[in-house]
Amino acid sequence: MEGSNPTPTIPADFKPAILLVEDEKTSRLMTARQLTRAGYDVEAVSNGTEALATLARRFFPMLLTDWDMPGLNGVALCKAVRAMTLEGYVYIVLLTARQGKAHVIEGLAAGADDYLTKPPDDGELRARLNTGLRILQLEQSLRAANRRIQLLSITDALTGTYNRHYLMEQLPQEIERSRRYRHPLSVVLCDVDHFKQVNDNHGHRAGDEVLKSFAHLLMSSIRGGSDWVVRYGGEEFLIVLPEAMVANALSYADKIRATVSEHSFQISGGTLHVTASFGVAGFDPLGAPDPAIVDRLIDRADSCLLRSKEGGRNRVTGEMLISTVEPSP
Repeated sequence: MEGSNPTPTIPADFKPAILLVEDEKTSRLMTARQLTRAGYDVEAVSNGTEALATLARRFFPMLLTDWDMPGLNGVALCKAVRAMTLEGYVYIVLLTARQGKAHVIEGLAAGADDYLTKPPDDGELRARLNTGLRILQLEQSLRAANRRIQLLSITDALTGTYNRHYLMEQLPQEIERSRRYRHPLSVVLCDVDHFKQVNDNHGHRAGDEVLKSFAHLLMSSIRGGSDWVVRYGGEEFLIVLPEAMVANALSYADKIRATVSEHSFQISGGTLHVTASFGVAGFDPLGAPDPAIVDRLIDRADSCLLRSKEGGRNRVTGEMLISTVEPSP
């Protein structure tokens, strides 16, 4: 499923890459050597401007920067980093020979997380970095938890497919992308034939097992990274096929239809054989803009599905949806 990989957390013994910013060559070499001895992967640059360029091409979870540098100094660099959109949090330590509470407050207010007096004592440097590691681990754990919550909000709990909430958010974006690049798009609406009989004759638990297996067949059949599957309701599923013409979607749907009809669905105490019916609708990216296009596209797929049912089930019906909205003069 698209976007289903959780954010990885930082292992307890992991030493992240550190970007060291120090304009004075001797101090830069000495501090880099301290960090390397502590087990960190270090990249050292000589000024704030170079640091920003380096961060733009590679993410560093930790940044150690001198305060007093020509051009972009450490405080300005802190502010600039905090304004950047990066893949994660950057733990920033200011290195300075300055003394006094006012300087500490200024550095922390600029976005620094910690403050060390130059030249840094080896033991204190390692201890401060370990504190930073704990902060990064907590931040990554929080991001992973938020990602899991977000994923649960768009996922159907039974089948693992996307839910209707995701559909109504994502399908308009897919259609807009299709229109912008003039690429085709098709949707396939399908459901299990005579599903009520499965529940009535074998129980709802067996029905759930059939739905999970049916959803797995659908998700195994799609192109990774582009197509996606939604549990539309009950035993109905909607498959979104970006960049697929109706003819291709019809061929795809018929292959799935055949796969389902030949599949043995495992339930408690035995196996079942079921069939499925399919309705296919294609979106015309060259048509005039239509504010109701999402509903019309799904309705057209639904009407095609109904025709498949009325025609004897275990079949595929589809057609192109032609825009009825007149273009603006």
